[in-house]
Amino acid sequence: MWRQGQNLVRQASPRLIVLPHSSNRSCGIITGSSSSSSSSSSSPSVSIWRRKKDIGKEGLMVAKELKRLQSNAVRFERFMKSHVSRLLKSDLVAVLAEFQRQDLVYLSMRLYEAVRKEIWYRPDMFFYRDMLFMLARNKKVDETKKVWEDLKKEGVMFDQHTFGDLVRAFLDGGLSSEAMHIYDEMRLSPDPPMSLPYRVMMKGLLSYPELREKVKDDFLELFPDIVVYDPPVDLFDEEEWRKESDDD
Repeated sequence: MWRQGQNLVRQASPRLIVLPHSSNRSCGIITGSSSSSSSSSSSPSVSIWRRKKDIGKEGLMVAKELKRLQSNAVRFERFMKSHVSRLLKSDLVAVLAEFQRQDLVYLSMRLYEAVRKEIWYRPDMFFYRDMLFMLARNKKVDETKKVWEDLKKEGVMFDQHTFGDLVRAFLDGGLSSEAMHIYDEMRLSPDPPMSLPYRVMMKGLLSYPELREKVKDDFLELFPDIVVYDPPVDLFDEEEWRKESDDD
């Protein structure tokens, strides 16, 4: 009789899930209805550099003052130490993103350095990607070299799509040498090659026929079964004519 009563109680109680090695959280027991929320909360968080970046009031004030003080080196450095170093992570990230959006290279580089000194900073592909996109738009070679050295020291690796987008960005910015340096890094990447990034690059290389042929040869070696569309020859002639006209 006593055993029958115990069985009835077990059948009537909610289904329980026991989690191993979790004695610090309610003895490791959660109800079946909460298991889905626990699973979602344990999933890896999205990179802070990919989240929506809203600037708070203090961040707006700091951004305004940095823009105002950048011509005064002494006051600028003092403000960096007294205010920028005290910004919340979300505000610091948002201010950097806003400076990048406005193509404010000097201020972006200063915030870039400030971020890398924060205790919460972790090397991140998207952090470096956004910096390099901004530098490509503004044709900044020296700054690009510094940022690239930093990411190499920190062991940051780009995926194939990001490599292709970066090469295209530097080509669009007229920095073909830097673009091909990034392309060489892409070729050395341990990630398996993908056809789409190569197509993106070859489109950006229409103004550089010789470099395009190099990338095309690599592409055909990697993907021998894929047909490459070549624009009419007169398109290259037109690009050459434009260059000669500009020189004249």
